[in-house]
This record gives sequence, C-alpha cells and structure tokens, in this order.
Amino acid sequence: MVTEARRQVLELFREGRNLYKQMDFAGAFRKFDEALAADPDDGPSKVYRARCKHYVDNPPPEDWDGVFVYNTK
Repeated sequence: MVTEARRQVLELFREGRNLYKQMDFAGAFRKFDEALAADPDDGPSKVYRARCKHYVDNPPPEDWDGVFVYNTK
C-alpha cells in the first residue's frame, strides 16, 4: 500500500521531472527540494536535484535532448 506521504513525494517528483524536461531547472530544483523535505531519503529526487543545480550553473544547449552526460568519474 502506498502511503499519503509517498504519494506526495511521487507527485512532487513528477512535477519536478516535467519542469526538468522543459528546461526550467530552477523550478524543478524547488520541486525536488520539496520532495526531499517530505522524504530526505528519496534517491531519485536527490539525483535530479543535483542535476538541476548543475544545469542552473551550466545550462545545456538549446537543442538539449534531456540526457544528462557525466564528464567526470
């Protein structure tokens, strides 16, 4: 059974992913931050929050296809 708290995290993550795909990285960062406030151990939100921070500081090209490429190990 999925708890109400988990549903909230999933909804915030979904909203964050939609903003991420639209290249609204600051907005997506806030949604992932909200998800982590509700569940600090949510791994997917941690990953996407870090990616958003990277893209706020280093915007991808206009023709970005949504793929995150690691440049370091």
